[in-house]
Amino acid sequence: MSRHRQKKLPGGGRNLRLADQIQKDLAEMIQRELDVSRTGLITLTSVALSPDYAHARVFFTVIGASPEVATQTLNEKAGWFHSLLFKQLHIHTVPTLVFLHDDQLSKGVAMSRLIDTANTPGVLADSVAVGLPDVSIEPPVRGSVPDEPEPDPDDQRG
Repeated sequence: MSRHRQKKLPGGGRNLRLADQIQKDLAEMIQRELDVSRTGLITLTSVALSPDYAHARVFFTVIGASPEVATQTLNEKAGWFHSLLFKQLHIHTVPTLVFLHDDQLSKGVAMSRLIDTANTPGVLADSVAVGLPDVSIEPPVRGSVPDEPEPDPDDQRG
């Protein structure tokens, strides 16, 4: 039995380790090589590698610039980042890079706001004032639902 045995990850784990390393190295390169005044502050959220390591989708968020400008700039520099990664990583195939804006964070914030709004007392009055459809939250009276049978008065169950 080997003393240095590691836990096995699904798929061998190499894909995840390589994606994490690419994310780390690219984050440093972007910080060093790109002008913040043009592209804003870019944060890499994840890297998705193809099984053959030939292609990588790099997801990012940006603050201080439009996502379209940042995406265009990053994809213009993708070849340059590929060459820098090739010099830094010691693997046979360095993936081609495609940068995609990650809108999951903004979707999550919007969903959180909706949940907070729904949990706020008096939200129905506010929704009517805003022009949203009126939503009734009163539970139906037992026996008033057309498909529900009338309760049996002889039934001893609660």
